[in-house]
Amino acid sequence: MTETSAITPAAPSHDSRPTRVRIAPSPTGDPHVGTAYIGLLNYLFATQRGGQFVLRIEDTDRTRFVSTSEQMIFDALKWVGLTWQEGPDVGGPYGPYRQSERTEIYREHVEILLANGTAYKSFETAEELEAMRQSQIAAKMPPRYNGAHRELTAEQIAAFEAEGRQYTVRLKVPATGSTTFRDELRGEITFDHNNVDDQVLMKSDGFPTYHLANVVDDHLMQITDVIRAEEWISSTPKHVLLYNAFGWELPKFWHMPLLRNIDKSKISKRKNPVSLNYYRESGYLPQAMLNFLGLMGGGMAQPTEQEIVSKGLNTKEGDIFSLAEMIEKYDFARISLGGPVFDLVKLKWLNGEYIRKQSPDEFFATLRSTLFSDAYLRAVGSLIQTRIENIGQFGDMTGFLFSDNVMPPDIVWIPKKREPADTIKFAEEQLTTLEAAAWDLDSITAALKALGEAKEWSVKENFMLLRAILTGSTTSPPLVESLIVFGKARTLDRMRRFIAFQKLPKRS
Repeated sequence: MTETSAITPAAPSHDSRPTRVRIAPSPTGDPHVGTAYIGLLNYLFATQRGGQFVLRIEDTDRTRFVSTSEQMIFDALKWVGLTWQEGPDVGGPYGPYRQSERTEIYREHVEILLANGTAYKSFETAEELEAMRQSQIAAKMPPRYNGAHRELTAEQIAAFEAEGRQYTVRLKVPATGSTTFRDELRGEITFDHNNVDDQVLMKSDGFPTYHLANVVDDHLMQITDVIRAEEWISSTPKHVLLYNAFGWELPKFWHMPLLRNIDKSKISKRKNPVSLNYYRESGYLPQAMLNFLGLMGGGMAQPTEQEIVSKGLNTKEGDIFSLAEMIEKYDFARISLGGPVFDLVKLKWLNGEYIRKQSPDEFFATLRSTLFSDAYLRAVGSLIQTRIENIGQFGDMTGFLFSDNVMPPDIVWIPKKREPADTIKFAEEQLTTLEAAAWDLDSITAALKALGEAKEWSVKENFMLLRAILTGSTTSPPLVESLIVFGKARTLDRMRRFIAFQKLPKRS
């Protein structure tokens, strides 16, 4: 990949077509803060230009599909204050807006590519593809499809089909030359074709891959500007080749810098909570979260020194702004490509500022809608009603469900006859197990017991460690029921913080 240097970010599009942008999250788990970040940028771009903001659900990866995730995406984006004009929940003129409901459309478009020779059927079995991969690794070559079925004759194709072999459909990338496209923030970027794989477009199960569905949907939904994370830059030449294969006009591409941790690594759940549900359940205000995401990338113009003096602001107050102010002042030409830092210290400060700006009645309403909602208090109460003798004991038994920072002493979390290092390793395996588990009583219990049996940890040791991490104590209301009430996002975050703390160098 090559790109021009010292490119001045492009001015906003003055295309004659009405502006249409989209986000296309996958329902594979908790909604990610990155979805809200890219969603906000698309919302601002469309609103500033009087355009349309579309929400599309990319649910063709059925192996990772989570049935409850779609509604969580809707709820989380609405929680931070984003709305869309078209989508699965509101309809629109270019539906359906779930890719799983558009499979016939994709199959029709695959036939167009097969007919014009820009795609081909590939009949290799999984075993043959794995042997190809291992051979390339042994030869110290980058593993990629070698094009073995790229030029099959009609007779060979007929023979494979007569055998009943399943096939994928692949994009026929030109063997020589390169593809160049313009990124509106970076200028022209060129990829040599010898670095672009013959990408699968249609899987053997009849479902499209991201690449085909993305291009077909963006064209049919008349998307004018594709605003997405920079991790998709390497996929863009494949998309450009597909647009060309269909003879379609390209949209404008804007690849936004990825959210980064303090150490500049890509934001991940191992270092920061990335679930919007976590922030919602932990008492962060939606206005603060949206404000924080608006700071990412540097597109929000900061007040001048004159404004700071005339309005009596301090420099931090210049970081506080509403969605209406973002619509007015956000400038895509100002975006820095350095990688915005997802700084939890900054987010906590912002959230505190918003809390302090509330009136007492507003603050009370916030408490009652979050940590002290009827639903949460009812669920907590059901855990301990049969275990207390007076209401004053409520706080004694449930404090861990209302606290943000719980850290058990060593004597509580290290089982007898176990070493600290082995215990931490098992806690990491508990975390991985719970990340993958459905959040219900039977699923959590079965997953934890299976882990204990596999690692030769007794049920008592297994559950005692998890109880200590969650509650800071050796006693609590029923453990798994407490996990369910506390919620998956907050439970996993508490476990990650515990593990990270125990791995810190200990002061002598």
